[in-house]
Amino acid sequence: MFKWVIRILPFLYMGLIWTLSGLPHNAVVELPDSAVDRFIKESLHLVEFGILYVLLVLAALTAGKLSPAANILLAVFACFYGIVDEIHQSFVPYRSATLIDAVKDMTGVLLCWYLISRALFHGRFKKLASILSIFIRANGKG
Repeated sequence: MFKWVIRILPFLYMGLIWTLSGLPHNAVVELPDSAVDRFIKESLHLVEFGILYVLLVLAALTAGKLSPAANILLAVFACFYGIVDEIHQSFVPYRSATLIDAVKDMTGVLLCWYLISRALFHGRFKKLASILSIFIRANGKG
């Protein structure tokens, strides 16, 4: 059951991203200080698609051993979804899509990719590797 929940999470998260991107920027929350509100929402670009990439990796780990090539493909997919989301936002009233937002989306993915690839394939970040091994064991293969 655990592995199926993990496998479905990236798709649910992608749906959440799509839904929230289709709403005005202040539909869910708007902080009283507009500068702080804008800063936090702009900073979330660094996190949002990094989370998507991590969820994709966890889902892949429950299906078997993740290769370096597959890991890169998952990062590319998460970056591509960030670009698609920016295009989607460009059609939503009261939303904007900018190249810098797409760069921030990709930066979050690349940071997570670096940490995970070093943990899984280069023996670095032992605690992270230990956490990731939980998802490998969820497959029943080690």
